[in-house]
Amino acid sequence: MARRFFTWLHRWAGLAMTIFLVIVGLTGSLLAFYSELDHLIAPQIYATPRSAMAPLDPATLAERAEASVPEARVTGVWLWYPDQVLVGVTGRVDPATGKPYTLGFEQLLLDPWTGKELGRRNWGDLSQGTINLLPFIYKLHYALALDMTGIWILGIVALVWTLDCFIGFYLTLPVGNHGFWRRWKPAWQIKRGAGAFRLNFDLHRAGGLWLWAVLLVFAWSSVYMNLWDTVYTWATRAVLEYHAPWTDLADRSKPRESPRLGWREAQAAGEKLMAAEASTHGFAVDAPVALFYDPDKGLYKYTVRSSLDIQDHRGRTELFLDGDSGALVLVLLPTGQYAGNTFTSWIYALHMGNIFGLPWRVFVCLLGLVITMLSVTGVYIWWKKRRARKFSKASRETGFRDARIAEEHVP
Repeated sequence: MARRFFTWLHRWAGLAMTIFLVIVGLTGSLLAFYSELDHLIAPQIYATPRSAMAPLDPATLAERAEASVPEARVTGVWLWYPDQVLVGVTGRVDPATGKPYTLGFEQLLLDPWTGKELGRRNWGDLSQGTINLLPFIYKLHYALALDMTGIWILGIVALVWTLDCFIGFYLTLPVGNHGFWRRWKPAWQIKRGAGAFRLNFDLHRAGGLWLWAVLLVFAWSSVYMNLWDTVYTWATRAVLEYHAPWTDLADRSKPRESPRLGWREAQAAGEKLMAAEASTHGFAVDAPVALFYDPDKGLYKYTVRSSLDIQDHRGRTELFLDGDSGALVLVLLPTGQYAGNTFTSWIYALHMGNIFGLPWRVFVCLLGLVITMLSVTGVYIWWKKRRARKFSKASRETGFRDARIAEEHVP
């Protein structure tokens, strides 16, 4: 009885998730090579590397951005790529109207070595051309390009996917314990020379089994990315010590748009505090990654890549400091501080293809295709079984009708 229920649950959960998993699978395959594809499609928004020059620091880049667009207020600077700087901007308040300026863009792209502007865009807006093609695919991947509505939809899908991983695994297990391994072995295999239905069934079952652990990692990390402040935090804190800025740091009663510390002072305070944390916790700072101001909390976030990071680039070693006093409010290390944060750093890096170099990114690319295959084969199996059931029902009805007619004509 339980097996029949879980079979029904697996079938309908899979059908409900199909279109969403196909979208995230195919887009995920492309995003595994985001930087390479973006360089190819939109080379104009990347600077020519200058090995003889040191890149500018975040504060200088923020100041140059504000100088080039006086009506804009910088919200953050991200040095995620070696040949491009992302600067988030929003409109300053126009003294004449008392309302923010309409900029027509939310992101400035700068040369890391000179601060020269490379482009402007509303991230993911396809109407602005090829500079937003990869960002649009990214938005499609994590939010169906539907903003918060899409984030919630895919978050729920990710949660169902996580639970369905366990259901699917259970359904591969043989009934009873007699000869367990001998009877479970076919579930891991693809029968040669089989017909279309058996081939699809074996691909669906064996593919899910061989990649079960990594599929679970990608499903649960998707919950983290879309339901990070609700389901993921609750579940992680139930088993591990986990700290996050969205729960550990409260919003101010009123946003503070203009802190006392400017970008230069905030950076200096962040560097000093990070050096102290490095000495205390025994890690080495590699390079700054981001400097961001959150007016709702009145805090700057200073992020670096350090020896505690497991990612190949970027970095998640971060601290939060008061925007007025520069005092340390919270420090979050990617590994070695809290078990829940270490776990989160690992599943995030694995999902983003940001660990183990090129081989893992190739694997992530192929995994996206496998997720698509598992979804399509699941639909095919359902369709064939449904067709068979309808045919069987029709045959029984025909048989009953013929028998009744024959009985009526018996002399």
